[in-house]
This record gives sequence, C-alpha cells and structure tokens, in this order.
Amino acid sequence: MQKKQRMEQAVHGLFLALGLITVGFVLLITVFLIGSGIPAIREIGLADFLLGREWASTAAQPSYGILPFILTSIYGTAGAILLGVPIGFFTAVYLAKLAPPRVKAVVTGAVSLLAGIPSVVYGLVGMMVLVPGIRFLFHIPDGASLLAAIIVLAVMILPSIVKVSLTSLEAVSREYEDASLALGATPVETYFRVSVPAAKSGIAAAVVLGVGRAIGEAMAVMMVSGNVANMPSLFQSVRFLTTAVASEMSYSAGLQRQALFSIALVLFLFIMLINAALNFFLKRSKEG
Repeated sequence: MQKKQRMEQAVHGLFLALGLITVGFVLLITVFLIGSGIPAIREIGLADFLLGREWASTAAQPSYGILPFILTSIYGTAGAILLGVPIGFFTAVYLAKLAPPRVKAVVTGAVSLLAGIPSVVYGLVGMMVLVPGIRFLFHIPDGASLLAAIIVLAVMILPSIVKVSLTSLEAVSREYEDASLALGATPVETYFRVSVPAAKSGIAAAVVLGVGRAIGEAMAVMMVSGNVANMPSLFQSVRFLTTAVASEMSYSAGLQRQALFSIALVLFLFIMLINAALNFFLKRSKEG
C-alpha cells in the first residue's frame, strides 16, 4: 500500500511539475514580448500605433500604423469562423449520430488528412486554384484578397472543429438520448436538444481551437491575401498581423524591428482576450 501511495505521489508531482513548466513558458513569452514591444509603442505613441492607417516601415519618413492589420485580422478570423464553425459542427453531428459506419470512416480519415496537411500546401493550392477562381468569378484585377484568405482559413480550421466536436458528442451518455426518445422526441430533436447541449463545453473548446488557428496562421494567408497594407476590403489585397511580422522580420532593424515585436505583442494580447472572453461566457452559461 505504501508503495502504491508513493507511486501516486510521484505521478502527482510529475504532473504538477509539467503544469508549472507550461505556465512558466507562457510567462516567459509574455515577459519577452512586453519587454521587446513596449519600447516601440512608447516611441511611436500608443494612439498612432494602434489607430494609424498607414504602414510604411521602410519609407524615408516611416509610418507605423497597424489599424489595417488589426481590422484585417478581426474580419478574416470572423469570416473564417462564420464559414467554418457551422460546416464543422454539422459535420461532427452527422458523423457522431447519423452517418453509416463506412461513411464515417471515410470522412473521419479525410478530416484527419486535412489536419496533417502543412500550411504552405493550403497556401499553394489557394494561390493556384482559389485566387484565379475569384479573379474569374468576380471580374477583378487580382484574386489575392481578404475573401481568399477567409476561405483558406475556414478550410484550415475545419479539422480542429470536427475532431474535437466529434469526440465530445461521442462521449455523451447514451442514457440521455434514450430518455429523450422514450419521452417522444424524434432522433434529430434528441441530437440537437440533448446531445449537443451535453457536449457544449467540448464544442466550445473546438471553436476556441479554431479561433486560435485562424488568428495565428501566417504562411497560407500570406500566399493568398496579397500581403499589402490596405484597409480591409473583401476583394482587395490585405495584410494580417501575423503576415506583417513574418514578411518583414528577416530584414528589419532598429525601430522597425521593435515595431514588429509590438505587433506580436498586440497579437498575443488579442488571442488572450478572445480566449478569456470565451471562457467567461462558457462559465456563465454553466452557472446559469
């Protein structure tokens, strides 16, 4: 018995240490971004940095306004979520409750394959297929646009949403569904009024993962969005917060480099606020 207790204490200590290491990494990243990003914000000015409409970091008189990047990231992420979440959610419900075993196996395999495709492949396919298609369909000079980025991001977040939602729906106790069916509810009513609410926390976690993937993607977005610092427009080339850092960091120096770290700090805070807001509303809905 004592040996078993010592083993449990050792495992508990190991898990505690791993958890503390994870928290430590987050704190280390936070401190590094704050220390690297604050100097540029002080020199440029917080209002000019966050609300400025022009980014010209290599001009004779440089400008460091990132409002176009912020709005583009918000619009692009919101568009991807509006497209990807309903498709992923209904796909997960179908696979968990309605799909025949063979169909479920094929679709689940395809979703897993989508999850393993590198970002650059998504960007390459989008650049070769999606961008010319948008240019042809909407008769615009260049298909590299916010719309192309939204579609690519929506496809990229599907695997996370489908897999996590599917796992949550399959974990719902069969007794809940049997009780609903015994009371006269149809199978579809049972799935959407009993199973889905019971798996709500897992589905919300899937949405959080999708939001994080959409906000943090850089390479694929850079290849299909045009990567031009314009105010966001659906059929115009745009630049995201992530692509602004990735496209200029290799040759940056001085204030420009510090400003890129400031963009990374804004992006980091942006993701933290979204996660905190989602967790807050989840907690409120559970208490209610």
